[in-house]
Amino acid sequence: MTEATPRPPLPDHLSSDSRSPHHLAAAFEHDIGIRFNGKERLDVEEYCISEGWIKVPAGKTLDRKGKPLLLKLKGTVEAFYK
Repeated sequence: MTEATPRPPLPDHLSSDSRSPHHLAAAFEHDIGIRFNGKERLDVEEYCISEGWIKVPAGKTLDRKGKPLLLKLKGTVEAFYK
């Protein structure tokens, strides 16, 4: 089965925030999976494979601009297309 649009290679650093310089809209046209320390995470907002960290929301806490506060977790990061 061939797909209509080819999948771009996943970058080393990717952010889901469209205002970030690390946002790649073409990558988000497909489902992306993140495996952190051997477990798949569904709440990742940003990752960097070479530096070994992910950013996830800190519960329901919001900053003064109404965006969720993010925690930086360090470990082994793997990104893949589902």
